[in-house]
Amino acid sequence: MDPNFWKALALVFEPTTLAVGLAAATFGLFVGAMPGLSATMAVALLIPVTFFMEPVPALVAVVMTTAMAIFAGDIPSVLLRIPGTPASAAYTDDAFMMTKSGRGELAMGICLVTSAIGGLFGAVILVLLAPVLADFAIRFSSFEYFWLVLLGLTCAIFVCHGNMLKGTVSLLLGLFFATIGLDPLAGFPRFTFGMRDLFSGLPFIATMVGMFAVSEIIRNVTALGQPVEVIKQQFGNVFLGVWQVLRRYHWNMWRGNVIGTAIGILPGAGADIAAWISYSVGKRFSKTPETFGKGSEEGLVDAGAANNAAIAGAWVPALVFGIPGDSVTAIVIGMLFLKGLQPGPMIFETSPVETTALFIAFFVANLAMFPIGWLAIKASGFTLSVPRHYLMPLILIFCMVGSYAVNNDPFAILVMLGMGIVAYIMMENDIPIAPAILGMVLGDQLEKTFLTSLMKVDGDVLRLVERPIAMGLAATTALVWAMMAWSAWRQWRTR
Repeated sequence: MDPNFWKALALVFEPTTLAVGLAAATFGLFVGAMPGLSATMAVALLIPVTFFMEPVPALVAVVMTTAMAIFAGDIPSVLLRIPGTPASAAYTDDAFMMTKSGRGELAMGICLVTSAIGGLFGAVILVLLAPVLADFAIRFSSFEYFWLVLLGLTCAIFVCHGNMLKGTVSLLLGLFFATIGLDPLAGFPRFTFGMRDLFSGLPFIATMVGMFAVSEIIRNVTALGQPVEVIKQQFGNVFLGVWQVLRRYHWNMWRGNVIGTAIGILPGAGADIAAWISYSVGKRFSKTPETFGKGSEEGLVDAGAANNAAIAGAWVPALVFGIPGDSVTAIVIGMLFLKGLQPGPMIFETSPVETTALFIAFFVANLAMFPIGWLAIKASGFTLSVPRHYLMPLILIFCMVGSYAVNNDPFAILVMLGMGIVAYIMMENDIPIAPAILGMVLGDQLEKTFLTSLMKVDGDVLRLVERPIAMGLAATTALVWAMMAWSAWRQWRTR
């Protein structure tokens, strides 16, 4: 067996790394179980802490936090009818109605088991698919990367759950933020307003913390005092009856796993869109679609299997091409650069131990979800009883400390607060944040690959498609644009 595997295994199972993973899992469970907080917010808060870790413990912490937070979002769905994370929103009504009808334990068990199995399925696909794509991507030049980045940005709009126009606005805003700083070729300052702090662009970690954490704090503060229907329940054996349900709906589970992984690979999609699509497909092919939204076990299996499978799927384009599959991997790409790990097809050659450790971490996280998730369900009463008016100021302090600590820069705190307000305004107007983050992460790469390619062909734009792979990617991008235009035209005709 590959010696890198044994090195990675030893690093993952070091006592220090396991302690970090356990702490990250607890943190992810707590954040995911708090209504209104998200897995992305958990990772954004975690990144400043990982700045002081070695690469492997940092990767383990991120994987543990994400996997546990996505699952924990189901806990308030079952008890409060409030999704803990956006990924749980698709089946919140079914989970809560099952609890009201006395099947709360079964609902929790289905959510836990399908999340763990979905995560393991996604991890297998990540291990099998990422190295194969990397071997293929080695042949890419700046031409192919330009079209690939453009295709990724286009897909981020196309899969927006809602208005594609607002998704476009979000993406353009992110691309604008990416232009702040020095021009990559000429070194001329752009949109810096004479402030030297902006010459290197917006501080990445402070921006991510602001858009995902501070915006959620503002949103939660404005929502304090709203009435919530709560069901008090003590959980015993949450696994009782789950295997019978999964045996009855085994095709739904595997279909959800496949849909979740596939949607996760699409840039900008993420677990919440994967859950909605899997839920919709399940309802479309169900023999009893009228039960969906009224306590359907089938709907819970469909969507629950998809959301955690999407997590690993999102790492495929992030590792191989440096294109994030969701908002979590958009943040993680920045962390990889800080750790000296260069995302791209050569990462498996330059950092074989770290990438192998990442694969192992996915399996460990999803297997650990069974015992740790069971304990989280047992402690759900305490977790949900924490008053949000105490929790929000504490989280804000962590945000400020984390943003400042990266470079000991007070300006980062101002950026964090400003970007938090911008993201809150976007959310209040139903403008998705994920395309903006993708634009910020990929904007620099889009500009560099485009300008480099133009220099190679002496400004002849038509020659950007002269290579076969570049032509295929360009044709796919044009096809997605045509589908978006057709969809917009049909919506206009319907109105």
